[in-house]
Amino acid sequence: METPQPQTYLVLSVVGEPRQFSLDAKSYWTVGRNQENDIVITDHCISRNHAILQGTDTGEFLLIDLGSRNGTFVNGRRVSVPVTLRHEDEITFGKTQAGYYRPREAGTEAPPRKRERDTQTSVIHERRLMTVMVADMRNFTGLARQVKEEDLSALIGNWFREAGQILREAGSWVDKYIGDAVMALWFHGENSATPEEMLRIFEAINGLNRMTQIMSDYYPLPFPLRIGVGLNTGYAMVGNTGSGDHPDYTAIGDTVNAAFRLESATKQAGFDLALGEKTYSYLPLARDLEKYFQLYHLDLKGYEEPMPAYGLTFQQLEQFIQANLASETLSDEQEG
Repeated sequence: METPQPQTYLVLSVVGEPRQFSLDAKSYWTVGRNQENDIVITDHCISRNHAILQGTDTGEFLLIDLGSRNGTFVNGRRVSVPVTLRHEDEITFGKTQAGYYRPREAGTEAPPRKRERDTQTSVIHERRLMTVMVADMRNFTGLARQVKEEDLSALIGNWFREAGQILREAGSWVDKYIGDAVMALWFHGENSATPEEMLRIFEAINGLNRMTQIMSDYYPLPFPLRIGVGLNTGYAMVGNTGSGDHPDYTAIGDTVNAAFRLESATKQAGFDLALGEKTYSYLPLARDLEKYFQLYHLDLKGYEEPMPAYGLTFQQLEQFIQANLASETLSDEQEG
């Protein structure tokens, strides 16, 4: 009796015969070099925990890169947000090629998309004023030790997907997934950022925190899920980095590095959000600004001198947003 053809499967191109993995048995699959993964790829360019294939209610799969060193690519483009896979998509884990197949899509979907592959990488070419946000799950290592693998996988996949949606609605995108953290960018004008832009960013951060609380209540977790956020504004160079067919549009420079350091500092300083001095300078001139933001001088790794920064809790952040929204409403009514 012939073995039935799987409905959804991966074909890995490795030395020798191609390896086929059916994805029908469950809705999550871990990919990486570590032997504990569901799909183990013994390639030195593969991270120990490289990516996740997360099933959806419609039977499709999301591909989520877990901050791998050499990246995950779909049809030649780096995965920076969870990507919904389509029949015959070409996937690259590090340097290992794979094909994604869901044959039943073939009879209903539109003609195959033309896949554009980048053949060369542009040099970094533009200096921009931007705000960089880094949001990190707190005590993720402890969580991973106590939560079932399937629950952890579903939590990560859904959190990344929801975070991407919140940031897109706020005029940004997830520039990078780095393990249990996300990095997002907002571009400003040539010389300054407006208070309205800052408020929009703060509303996105508030949305990330609310979404995290909802996720924490939904999943069977040993302790509440929390995030810490670093926010920094300044100039950085943006453009394509990487090589060959693997370009990566991103930002680099001290502004980016400081955002990561500010997020790390929140863990020791005891607040939820830390922002750089320049970010603070662009905030709306609401009454009693010091009521919400407390000035610190933080010793950040890699910096010789303490850095001025402003810290606050998520409760204070929400109060700050509400105060400004109320102020805008009152101003509109007075003008009317």
